[in-house]
Amino acid sequence: MVPSSPRALFLLLLILACPEPRASQNCLSKQQLLSAIRQLQQLLKGQETRFAEGIRHMKSRLAALQNSVSRVVPDALPVSCPALNTPADGRKFGSKYLVDHEVHFTCNPGFRLVGPSSVVCLPNGTWTGEQPHCRDVDECVGLQPVCPQGTTCINTGGSFQCVSPECPEGSGNVSYVKTSPFQCERNPCPMDSRPCRHLPKTISFHYLSLPSNLKTPVTLFRMATASAPGRAGPNSLRFGIVGGNSRGHFVMQRSDRQTGELILVQTLEGPQTLEVDVDMSEYLDRSFQANHVSKVTIFVSPYDF
Repeated sequence: MVPSSPRALFLLLLILACPEPRASQNCLSKQQLLSAIRQLQQLLKGQETRFAEGIRHMKSRLAALQNSVSRVVPDALPVSCPALNTPADGRKFGSKYLVDHEVHFTCNPGFRLVGPSSVVCLPNGTWTGEQPHCRDVDECVGLQPVCPQGTTCINTGGSFQCVSPECPEGSGNVSYVKTSPFQCERNPCPMDSRPCRHLPKTISFHYLSLPSNLKTPVTLFRMATASAPGRAGPNSLRFGIVGGNSRGHFVMQRSDRQTGELILVQTLEGPQTLEVDVDMSEYLDRSFQANHVSKVTIFVSPYDF
């Protein structure tokens, strides 16, 4: 009778198997040895099947336990902080808003950062600082002059301009004198010089800084007259655009009896510089008295702010 235990059967095979052709009579015959090997193979196959079934059963139990735990204790959502915007006229570095993530900010040249340069997302879902923004640097108020002597600094969006307005050169019996850095007045005309009296009595210079793509229409400049004490003023005024390179971007219209307004009617995209000359003519009882010219220079910034 062949033992049923695989270990005992295997040991018996090792003892009874005869390695030499001429062995003792206690050795198994060839048929008996083959039969014992087949039984051992069948036994091992059964053991393998039962082991595989045990593994499958264990995997099934583990999957059921995992599903049960997931239903009882759902996974907590990761903590995140509110989204941050890129500051106007600046840049933002970092797009992840989870705990311990950091976001950095910088401004374009000509602007300074107001607020923290970096913030970190905290475990309570808030940032370590407020959202910063970029502010235009007014180069004209610094301790060190930025413009050459004899010129005036005009602050613009993200930059500055150095200007030096000059009075028109005199010709014939017409001449102008500078009464302030931004205004010229015509010297008195000879009594018999009508052409002189029709030239501007005053010429003033004005500088405006505008953002790019400003919503229109918008009033940019006002021009008005004022009578000297004890003297009768004009009873009629006329306003108009008499020069410059505005190319139809502006209109001049009366806002009341004494005031005219320069209005931007077409959107301007920067950077660019435009000039527009505005005229105000004074009349007394339909008789021409004098006219005044305002030369308006407009610096359009490359930034929308």
